[in-house]
Amino acid sequence: MRICSFLPSATEIVYDLGLKDSLYGVTHECDYPPEARDKPHVVHSVFEGQEPTSGEISRVIAERLAQGLGIYEIDSELLNAARPDLLITQAVCEV
Repeated sequence: MRICSFLPSATEIVYDLGLKDSLYGVTHECDYPPEARDKPHVVHSVFEGQEPTSGEISRVIAERLAQGLGIYEIDSELLNAARPDLLITQAVCEV
């Protein structure tokens, strides 16, 4: 099985289940266990490389959600290369 985790807590569970070798992609926020940082990052924040204020974050997120866009960006090239059988994710809460 080939797994991609879009959620840090799910990444931890995958490791706890002993399935680390089945994990082919994680998010930019997956930092535990430490070796999860070495997995390909198939999900990135729209704010990557920036330091926005809380007001800017709120505004951008509200705008993106109103446009039907997510607050994270998926690296489709990396995701396609991972060829996952299972994606672990969750719905985004309302702002």
